[in-house]
Amino acid sequence: MSHPPGKPAMDLFVPRLAAFYVAHFIVAGIQMPFFPVWLDAHGLDARAIGVVLAAPMVVRIFAVPAATRLADRFGVLRGALITAAAAATAGYALVGMASGFVPILVAVTLASVAYGPIFPLTDTYALRGLAERRRAYGPVRLWGSAAFMAANISAGLVLGIIAPVNLIWLIVAALGFTMVAATGLAATSEHAPQTDAPAPHAPLWRMPVFVAALAAVSLIQASHALFYGFATLDWTARDLDGPTIGVLWALAVVAEIVLFAFSGRLPRWIGPVELMALGACGAVIRWTAMAFEPPLAALPFLQCLHALSFGATHLGALQFIVRVAPARMAATAQGDLSAAQSVVMFGVMSLSGVLYAAYGGHAYAVMAAVAAAGGLIVFGLLWQERHT
Repeated sequence: MSHPPGKPAMDLFVPRLAAFYVAHFIVAGIQMPFFPVWLDAHGLDARAIGVVLAAPMVVRIFAVPAATRLADRFGVLRGALITAAAAATAGYALVGMASGFVPILVAVTLASVAYGPIFPLTDTYALRGLAERRRAYGPVRLWGSAAFMAANISAGLVLGIIAPVNLIWLIVAALGFTMVAATGLAATSEHAPQTDAPAPHAPLWRMPVFVAALAAVSLIQASHALFYGFATLDWTARDLDGPTIGVLWALAVVAEIVLFAFSGRLPRWIGPVELMALGACGAVIRWTAMAFEPPLAALPFLQCLHALSFGATHLGALQFIVRVAPARMAATAQGDLSAAQSVVMFGVMSLSGVLYAAYGGHAYAVMAAVAAAGGLIVFGLLWQERHT
């Protein structure tokens, strides 16, 4: 149906992108807290569950850069998203039919090959399309954070109704929703496929500022490892009840949403590097305070620092990559960022278990040091930016 003469057609890019973020983060909101419950219901012990949960992090190191490079080389960003969402849906359906440690591990590994690239591909697609429309990223991305929180709560309620062995089908259904949302994504400009012979990754990794930014962001985000893995256990050991712990987790997401909502109105002097610097400072303050096992009254304020430690770091990293990476390598740069974060997170997460077993909540001091190391790199970038 054509629109009336002289009246522009409605641009559905933003609402369709928001719908895709909602669908994709519903998957994450169910998977992160409840996939281990499904694994436990299938009889896997703690060691086996740890191996299965680590597999996607290892797979992302290799699968994400390969997928994003292919998307850049052939100029098929939207098509890559549709393909990845469809393959991930099929992959997790295969996981649902698997039984036993080895079959489940193989199925999860195969599913992760498709699922892992969706995050960087989505952000690349979003940043490109939103830039064309002069729209800010944060106010659209916040719908994903809101969906993540809603999925946490909803899946927890459903868990009281269905058997844990059926939880995997919630993930499969959410992935099916993601696949449908992907097919509805509006078109955006696609650069011409690459025909030049040189490897597309070479220019990026020869840029010191790019390498420094990836190292800094990876360290700051990896400083969350102890929190992600052991905060609930730590708070439970300190006699906090379930509803209180749930509210504390929700506060972090709400703070993140607020930052995303207002990110388009930040002062002009707060650029990508400044955002990363704020993220590093927020992380150092947050984890230093957590190392002293603060009272319950202080925890809501520390949880709100998630807006900086995660949110500001994430926004700054995306904006920095848009600034330094050539447009024809936008997905490649996002994929490399994702892979770098997976490598560092895997290392720090593995260390976190040892640290928590030895020092309990005091181990957050090491996380503060990890964030500080990332912060030093960021302030080096900031100094360079101000003096060149």
